[in-house]
Amino acid sequence: MLRKVNSYIWTHRLISPGDAIVVAVSGGADSVALLDILAGLKSLRLRLVVAHLNHCLRGAESDADEAFVRDLADSYGIPFVAKAVDVGALSRQEKLSLEEAGRLARYSFFRELAADCKAGSVAVAHHADDQAETVLMRLIRGAGGSGLCAMSATTAGLIIRPLLSVTRNEIESYLEKKGLNYRTDSSNTDLEFLRNRIRNELIPFLKTYNPAITDRLAATASALAEDEKIVEAVTATAFTDHASMGTDEISVSVAGARLEARGIRIRMYRQALQLLKGDLSTVTAAHLNHVDSLLLSRKPNGRITLSRSIVVMRCYDRLIFTSRKEGRPDPFVLQVEGPGSYAIPGGVLSVAFTHSPSSWKDVPAHIVYVDMDAVPFPWRIRNFRAGDVFTPLGLGGTKKVKDLFIDRKVPVPSRHRIPLFFSGDTLFWVGGIMPSESGRITGATTSVLKVEIVASQA
Repeated sequence: MLRKVNSYIWTHRLISPGDAIVVAVSGGADSVALLDILAGLKSLRLRLVVAHLNHCLRGAESDADEAFVRDLADSYGIPFVAKAVDVGALSRQEKLSLEEAGRLARYSFFRELAADCKAGSVAVAHHADDQAETVLMRLIRGAGGSGLCAMSATTAGLIIRPLLSVTRNEIESYLEKKGLNYRTDSSNTDLEFLRNRIRNELIPFLKTYNPAITDRLAATASALAEDEKIVEAVTATAFTDHASMGTDEISVSVAGARLEARGIRIRMYRQALQLLKGDLSTVTAAHLNHVDSLLLSRKPNGRITLSRSIVVMRCYDRLIFTSRKEGRPDPFVLQVEGPGSYAIPGGVLSVAFTHSPSSWKDVPAHIVYVDMDAVPFPWRIRNFRAGDVFTPLGLGGTKKVKDLFIDRKVPVPSRHRIPLFFSGDTLFWVGGIMPSESGRITGATTSVLKVEIVASQA
């Protein structure tokens, strides 16, 4: 078994001399073997730290596990760090299963500890049987090729899995020959957990069809992983061509994405969600199908909310993935008494006396010139309300502001952030979009005002 593990480590370049590694140790057979193997690589001069998360689910048994791992780390002379997390409370708070909550807590702890210890990797004890179970679990829940690849030798440049090529039986034989003790988690036999049912019921049943089912499933995952590398390269190119990234959102060209095959589109959505969320633990095939339906819809606007407050919005020609809570902003009403500078939502308003511009063609959308006598002070500035109507400059007749927004393809979430300018009850400027006939400069105008919205740089 040692030869297999060492070969796997070198083939996948998991470890280099002098590496600092956090070793995740639960106290079970797999993690005890992992620690013993890594501690035995004396020639590599590894700097190891043993990490143990107490899930606080089994009372005294959980505490005994922690004490066992602490003593184990001491026996190797390796630093030990433990953390207790009430996984049951986390499960209820985040509306996750106990399995998902435990995984979230563990990997959050491992990442934090790796950063604190300046460790380049976190070694976990997943093995070939875990791989087979993961393939079946994802198949049952519904997964495509990327999901059925299951676990890889490395994840996100941090997690390494040195034992992925060996089986549970090989690990237990190794521990028996070396006389190493380990803890047995009583919850491993709890058939309320899907993984336990797969391990204790489904795989033994499948072995009646093929005694080597575990090896076959692991080999299938490996073959799919090789194919997935090709698809990932194509997806990366498509993502570069059609997506752009902001601080808390990712925008995808609707027209560009529609040119791609559906399989590539689905993987683009996965990549966008991975970048926003940091993982895909709660993203399902149904979520991705809903996103694709939004992109292909004939309706120019729409939105869906995915897990953990991730929102996907269709805004005309863009599909926007965002982790922001895109609620409607609070209504605002501001008073402008005369020329000067005023703070408005999203920027600053400047109002000053001036002359008519030499060319009306060169006036940008965020500036308007008005006849002060036609739109006397005080002005009111407020956001859009249903039923707002004005008389667009040069178009004749009245128009609903909502229809203007539709014509100009203003995204729905942005409409209530646009300031509307009123003199009395007369709407004379839909800020940054279109002026009204009401403030129009004529040959009889004696006082010209330049009104400018300067967007905030924050």
